Amino acid sequence: MKKAIILFNLGGPDKLQNVEPFLFNLFNDPAILNLPGFLRYPLAKFIANRRAPTAKKIYEELGGSSPILKLTKKQSSALEVKLNSDDKSSEYKCFIVMRCWHPRAEIVIKDVIEFNPKEVILVPLYPQYSAATSGSSIKEWNDVCKKVGYKIKTSTICCYPTDESFIEAHKIEITKKIDNLKNFKLIFSAHGLPEKNIKKGDPYQWQVEQSVNKIVESLNIKNLDWILSYQSRVGPLKWIGPSTEDIIVENSKLGKHIVLVPIAFVSEHSETLVELDIEYKELADKNGCKNYSRVPALGTNEKYIKALSDLIINKENYSYKGELFPPKTQCPKQFKKCPCLNYE
Repeated sequence: MKKAIILFNLGGPDKLQNVEPFLFNLFNDPAILNLPGFLRYPLAKFIANRRAPTAKKIYEELGGSSPILKLTKKQSSALEVKLNSDDKSSEYKCFIVMRCWHPRAEIVIKDVIEFNPKEVILVPLYPQYSAATSGSSIKEWNDVCKKVGYKIKTSTICCYPTDESFIEAHKIEITKKIDNLKNFKLIFSAHGLPEKNIKKGDPYQWQVEQSVNKIVESLNIKNLDWILSYQSRVGPLKWIGPSTEDIIVENSKLGKHIVLVPIAFVSEHSETLVELDIEYKELADKNGCKNYSRVPALGTNEKYIKALSDLIINKENYSYKGELFPPKTQCPKQFKKCPCLNYE
């Protein structure tokens, strides 16, 4: 039986000329700017235009484009091989859909229809659910399906913050970096969100905390010095914290070896390759840090690909009303925006 796997990611500009339209797509998303369209559109245009010069400098550091599509293709290929190896009863094909740049859902759906699967499984490459990331991507896909009249059995893996293989993948990558290190601070860094998003029921922060707690537990290191912080704060709103910048400054002054872990990113992109590797390293250096390391994003880590494959293949073990939810990760009820709440 043919099964189409839709892998969701944010996307990134493929050349410097596309930085501004990429930013416009980002800020024109109702999940990012929750305003009526007639207000959101001009505001998104304004923000994109204002931020484009700074963003272009960031992408210049990356050679003029984002590497995220190339890296997501590698993940997609690895997952497709793994799925077809693990489950001989089905034929799996992976399709990539980016939320803010190409390939977009309205184009990819044509390829999916041509493949003619019996089932579509939606898989965000965001381990922790947020309405602004996974939620937005899932909604766009469903909207496009309705627009073109495409009706097929569809299931959704909303999140997998405590999946055993996902946790093991992080453990493996972290251990490589901290083995034989002394006097280090392990800083788990996740992309931030405005506090108001959390207060409205977004489960992202809670799920990130669950991921970090499980990883620390799996490392099983006595008196491990670690902290969870949040990066990429923009705008005047109050964001969840503590901020990664503040934690880096504090521990650099203490003479700690800084070891950063991108906990909510599974692909290298501007927030890891520029913000963590260049900007935050400069900040650490200015504040007396002598040693600075960064654990890589999971990418095609064998355990991470196994996590995705197992979630997809074993989905019937935890399906509910046509949706998919990983077992044992149900969010507390105050996080009303998480699909996990439908899991029983």
